[in-house]
Amino acid sequence: MKTLRLMLLGLPLVLSGCSTLSSVNWSAANPWNWFGSSIEVSEKGVGELNASTPMDEKAVSSALNDNYRLRSGMKTDNGEIVRFFEAMDDKTVMVIVNGEKGTVSRVDVMDSEIETDSGVNIGTPFSDLYSKAFGACAKATGDDSEGVECKAANSQHISYVFSGEWHGPEGLMPSDDALKNWKVSKIIWRR
Repeated sequence: MKTLRLMLLGLPLVLSGCSTLSSVNWSAANPWNWFGSSIEVSEKGVGELNASTPMDEKAVSSALNDNYRLRSGMKTDNGEIVRFFEAMDDKTVMVIVNGEKGTVSRVDVMDSEIETDSGVNIGTPFSDLYSKAFGACAKATGDDSEGVECKAANSQHISYVFSGEWHGPEGLMPSDDALKNWKVSKIIWRR
């Protein structure tokens, strides 16, 4: 009975936010948050990766929730030397993180578990996002030259690479009719 009276006296303090418990992050106590939050692509970046993330193995791994094994390398891009990390799941490259001037400049996502904040992920059909390519898409370049790259709606940083079958002339973009069955094969975030 004494415990009940104490609880009744303390309840108004807890409910009013005057308790020292008001500063506790209760959402962190939820069991579904115990194993880390899922990684998401947004205007800000990919997970915790963004333009201010240093191109350091520990920082990149931490920003990806330590979900992958990283291997590093260097390549040239438009005459510039670019450092990169490949985030691997077993032997499959799931994310590629490129950096310039010491910080992250581009992130390529191929992991179907990672989606954008608008719900787009690897495998999303072109027809779910666009009715036509004109104004939003162009023939992809570099390693993605077989695909078509489209700017995400209302985005300055996110684009999608679509892949699929097309038997037209090399170097030309497929028609809208052919593209409607193509699917997202890569999500790209650029600073």
